[in-house]
Amino acid sequence: MEKTITSETYRSVFQAIPLLIDFPVQRFWVDYDREADVLYISFQRPQKATDTEMTDEGILFRYQGKQLVGITILDASTRSLPESVNSGTRIGV
Repeated sequence: MEKTITSETYRSVFQAIPLLIDFPVQRFWVDYDREADVLYISFQRPQKATDTEMTDEGILFRYQGKQLVGITILDASTRSLPESVNSGTRIGV
């Protein structure tokens, strides 16, 4: 990573701050595979998931036993906030 930060990077980081602060866990890791367009969010390192549930929208919830240890989002760059989330509806998985 370069030592200089572009204004676009600076703006993106500061726009993410409220979302990161409100995230439901204090420690998590995010990896993005640009070539595959897959976003990985892990709540444990190593993740060691034993089960995975996939939604119709291409989101994978990864579990170790009954504990959610990660989320994988396919076609991540095409995603926007679902209307069900905007309306305040609780999402069940």
